[in-house]
Amino acid sequence: MAARSTSAKKVRTLYACSECGAQSPRWAGRCTGCGDWNTLVEEVGGGGGDEAPAPLAPSKRSGPARIGDVRTDTARPVPTGIDELDRVLGGGLVAGSVTLLGGEPGIGKSTLLLQLLAHRTGTTLYVSAEESARQVRLRAERLDAIRPELWLHAETSLPHVIRAIEETRPELVVIDSIQTMVDPDLSSAPGSVAQVRGCAHRLVNEAKEREVAVVLVGHVTKDGNLAGPRVLEHVVDTVLQFEGERHHALRLLRAVKHRFGPTNELGLFEMVGAGLVAVPDPSTMFLADRRTGIPGSAVVPTIEGRRPIVVELQALTTPGVPNVPSRRSAQGIDGGRLSMLMAVLGRRGGLPIGDQDVYASAAGGAKLAEPGLDLGICLAVASAMSDVPLPADLAVFGEVGLGGEVRQVGHAPRRVTEAARLGFGRMIVPASSPDVDESDDGRMHLVRVSTLAEALRAAGVVGRGAVPERA
Repeated sequence: MAARSTSAKKVRTLYACSECGAQSPRWAGRCTGCGDWNTLVEEVGGGGGDEAPAPLAPSKRSGPARIGDVRTDTARPVPTGIDELDRVLGGGLVAGSVTLLGGEPGIGKSTLLLQLLAHRTGTTLYVSAEESARQVRLRAERLDAIRPELWLHAETSLPHVIRAIEETRPELVVIDSIQTMVDPDLSSAPGSVAQVRGCAHRLVNEAKEREVAVVLVGHVTKDGNLAGPRVLEHVVDTVLQFEGERHHALRLLRAVKHRFGPTNELGLFEMVGAGLVAVPDPSTMFLADRRTGIPGSAVVPTIEGRRPIVVELQALTTPGVPNVPSRRSAQGIDGGRLSMLMAVLGRRGGLPIGDQDVYASAAGGAKLAEPGLDLGICLAVASAMSDVPLPADLAVFGEVGLGGEVRQVGHAPRRVTEAARLGFGRMIVPASSPDVDESDDGRMHLVRVSTLAEALRAAGVVGRGAVPERA
């Protein structure tokens, strides 16, 4: 009996942080690794310290080499066939890379990846760990994604998936999703920190050794962050975020992390009955339903990566409830930035905005975060409060400082050119912006302003009760 107890494998319980993956022998309210609260979850660890370490497995990768002798021809991106996806990826997917795609349920992640596999030449493998093979086949028929070199495998066991990769030898593998994959060698439950971390490491090693591109689908939390340990984002090469609202057809694809290119590009798609369609001219789409002559509307040319996009900002002000703090509600723009701009508008612009409830949004479902929106937000709110619409052919851009000054922002020539292409004839810009060609035929007239008060007067929306700018 004693011999049996000594030979039995010791099992210990550990607690791992769902954010950073740090382990602790006992539960605690706060993680000692990252400092987050209530992130430690229980997982079953391996044997005790009496076990001998496992022998080092031979590596399939090459040994040390001079940096000048390392080959780079295999690190070139291969186009996916989807222009908006290639824009975000900097040209396409790289062989041996691992990409993590996150997004809310029903946003269109599986649809995008099936279209990617349909456009990709060569052998590809789609591993469905959440849906049955029949469900995926029906979606593929709707998307016209049936082709002989596309393999489908409905499986959750990681060893079976690796065996399928060995048999089919694909150039691209899609795992949908990483949270539902299970490694039998790990005793933790499916979806736990240990399972997600272990499966991700195995798949990354397979991708590097076989020179095959792998795309992992990741779940997101209610806050919009990728679910699972933070180490999941560290081990992959690229992290893509697929955003949008179910009630809008617009979908936005951003690169949060990308080791092979920039992370400031934006891909735009529209969800239709036949799947996701690229939006080559987003400015026209955002302004398609714009109504002129309505107070509270301002047109702002923004920059997403290298692409100029003209959007409409809308604002609405209503008297607040007495003895209740005024409300600041933002949709598609930063709420904290809106509150700061309202304070500047009241203090430096002279508008009695303190007792007003302010609602501001980016029309069309766009989500924007750049300082060039500041002046447009201020003029839209001033227009709504004074009930005076901005001129229909007017566009604005510029950053607003706490002192009421209007600061320059980057890529001013691209903003002006895009607004002129859409037919706008006047534009309020920061006085310190570099010289730009107003247009070849003189259609665009630039009005340079140094302060917010000057911008209000130039737009003709100096509200009731506004004080003039002091000399």
